[in-house]
Amino acid sequence: MKPSKKALAIALPVLLALGACGTGDGGGGETSGTGGGGTGGGEASNELTVWTWDPAFNIYAMQEAEKIYQKDHPDFKLNIVETPWDDLQTKLTTLAQSQSYDELPDIFLMQNNAYQKNVANYPELFTDITGSGINFADFPESVTAYSTVDGKNYGVPFDAGTAIGAYRTDLLEEAGLKIDDFTDIDYAKFIELGKQIKDKTGKPLLSGQAGSSDTIMMMLQSAGASLFDDAGKPTITNNDALLKSIDTYKQMVDAGIFLEVNSWDEYVATIVNGDVAGTINGVWIAGTIQTAKDQSGKWNITNLPKLDGVANATNYSANGGSSWGVSSNANVELAQDFLKSTFAGSKELYDTILPASGAVANWIPAGSSDVYKQPQEFFGGQPVFEKVVEFGTKVPKNNTGAYYYEGRDAVSAAITQIIQGADPAGALEEAQKNVEFAMN
Repeated sequence: MKPSKKALAIALPVLLALGACGTGDGGGGETSGTGGGGTGGGEASNELTVWTWDPAFNIYAMQEAEKIYQKDHPDFKLNIVETPWDDLQTKLTTLAQSQSYDELPDIFLMQNNAYQKNVANYPELFTDITGSGINFADFPESVTAYSTVDGKNYGVPFDAGTAIGAYRTDLLEEAGLKIDDFTDIDYAKFIELGKQIKDKTGKPLLSGQAGSSDTIMMMLQSAGASLFDDAGKPTITNNDALLKSIDTYKQMVDAGIFLEVNSWDEYVATIVNGDVAGTINGVWIAGTIQTAKDQSGKWNITNLPKLDGVANATNYSANGGSSWGVSSNANVELAQDFLKSTFAGSKELYDTILPASGAVANWIPAGSSDVYKQPQEFFGGQPVFEKVVEFGTKVPKNNTGAYYYEGRDAVSAAITQIIQGADPAGALEEAQKNVEFAMN
C-alpha cells in the first residue's frame, strides 16, 4: 500500500488518518522523554522507550497516551524515538541477526501485514503478551489475527485499516442513485450501477494505481480468503476467490468504471479533482478525500460490495493498519500495563486523538463514545467514525502468511499480465512459482 503522506498539512478532522498505514517521513530523532539511544527501559521502573513513525499520527497518539498514564503514574515517562517504518524494519532485522537484543526499545510499532513474517523469522525480538491481562476480545478478530502466531498474541492493535466505500452523493444523484443503492450489494450489482453512473455523468466509479493489488487484496479478505493456507504455503493457483476477484476487477476495468492510473499521485488527483464518483480503500483515504474542500457535504460512506458466487463473501474488508509490539528487551510488566491502560483500555485516549488526527480505533469499546457518534459535516452529517468501528467488527480474518509482501508483488505482476490479455491460470501459476522461489 502506498505511504499516505500527501495531505498531512491540511488540518481536517480525519485528514491525518492517512499516516496510519504509511511508512512515514522524517529522521530518527528523539521526540519526547529523556535518553536518546532508543534502547529499552530494561532496568528502569518508570520509563519506556518507543520506536514509531509519523509525528502527527502515531507519535502524537503515544504522547497523549503518556499523559493519560501519568495521571495514575506521575513519575512515568516515554522516550519516543521517531523511526520511519522502513528504517524500523531494517533496525529490527539488523539487531535480530546480530543478536543485539539489548539495543531494542521497550515498544515498537509494526505494520500489521509485516507481523507474521517478523515473528516467524525473528521470534527473539518479541515478548508473548497473551497473559498480559489485555482483553484481546475487545479488538476485531480479523485485526488481532495479524499479530497472533501459534495462538499467542504479540501485538496490541492500534489504527484501523477498515475499508470503506466512499461516494460523491451529487454524482450519484445525477445518475438517479443514492448511497443506499451501494449498501449491502454484490459486485454484479456494483458493476451495473457503475455503468449507470458512467452513462449519466461520464465519470468512472472508481480509480486505482495500475499494477497494484490493493483492490484484489481487499476483495480476498472480504471473503476470508488469502494467498496462503494455514500452514503458510502459497495458494495462488486453484484459488477460486482469487480468480473471482481478478475477474471482477478486469470486468470493471474493461467496462470503463475503474480507471487505472500510473501513480499514487494520479490516483489522489482523480479523487480530489472530481474525476471519479468514488473510491474503495482503508478509512485513512478519508484524509485525502477531505483535501477537496469544495466537496464538503458531497460525500457519504458505506460498506463494500461483496464477491458474488464466492463462499463466505461479506461486505467488509481492510487495507492497512498497525499494532504495538513489546520487545524481548522490554520492562515487560510496565510496557504491558501501559498498553493495557491506554490503547487497550482508555476511551479518553481515543476521544482525544480522534478529532485531531483521525486515529480511528480498533478498540471496539471506543465506538460507543459520544465523540465517535458525532456527525461529520464533510460526509453529509454521517457519524463516519461510529460506522467504521462497526464495520471493523465484521471484517473476516484471513491468513496473511509470512511472505505476504512477496505474494502481493507476484499477484500484482500477474494482474498486469491478465489485464493485457494473458491467460489468468498461466499468469497465476507463474506468480505461484515466484513466491515458492522466494520462500526457498
